Amino acid sequence: MTTLDDELLDLAVRLATEAGELVSTGRRRGLSSVSTKSSRTDMVTEFDRLSEHHIVNGILSVRPNDAIVGEEGASRLGTSAVSWLIDPIDGTTNFLYDLPFFSVSIAAADLHGPLVAVVFAPRLGELFTAVRGRGAFCNGQPISPSSTGELDTSLVATGFSYEPKRRAGQGHTVANLLASVRDIRRFGSAALDLCYVGCGRLDVYFETGLGPWDIAAGGLIAQEAGAVVTDFSGHAVRPEEVLAATPLVHGSFGLLLAQALQTATGAQAPSPIGQTGGDGNANSDC
Repeated sequence: MTTLDDELLDLAVRLATEAGELVSTGRRRGLSSVSTKSSRTDMVTEFDRLSEHHIVNGILSVRPNDAIVGEEGASRLGTSAVSWLIDPIDGTTNFLYDLPFFSVSIAAADLHGPLVAVVFAPRLGELFTAVRGRGAFCNGQPISPSSTGELDTSLVATGFSYEPKRRAGQGHTVANLLASVRDIRRFGSAALDLCYVGCGRLDVYFETGLGPWDIAAGGLIAQEAGAVVTDFSGHAVRPEEVLAATPLVHGSFGLLLAQALQTATGAQAPSPIGQTGGDGNANSDC
């Protein structure tokens, strides 16, 4: 018997792969419309809009009563218990520069949070999926986070704001972290960063100032793989603060991050993990 979870997953997989192939093929042919949003470095292309249009229409053709929110403006109230969060191209700057680290991110949520998650990276040929309580997968194979337990051997990823002043502050924070970890990466797709923590390619990922569509799918995939996904204080994850890590370094990195933020800003940093009562959100299980 097909369950609601299975129906939502099948729909999300189909639409993510269709949209991914659509934008990947379009990028090879070239871009004709590139504009900016919040700043000169916050880009949007005709394929961001085309991808979102394709996904929204695909959802409505099958589930016309669901709510939908998309990064490029889709906003629709629903009457069912299901809502969709869509990032039609997560990593638009990479897409613009023809770098392969971009993805299509689709999540379906219910009253308890994200229920089904799909992140498809068409240029990399990787499809990450998860259903709440049922583990996470890459191209159908179960994934799990790394076994890294030491900060100084942890590979960390982050992202930066499009607003210059905030970027400068984030740069200071990264500088304060760099000597205490193996190295730092910036791939440019929050959804993929979260998936990479889930499958052990990264040990830690943190970022501020994201949108709900950035973290809904990737966050569930990382959690279902067995990573811990919280805000900087160890409480429930939120777009303003995302910290995903292998369980053995999540707490110690949270403490290091609090210290780095305080040094960078000179202001009161978030309470370190372990001093707030927060113990993370891990759910377990390329």
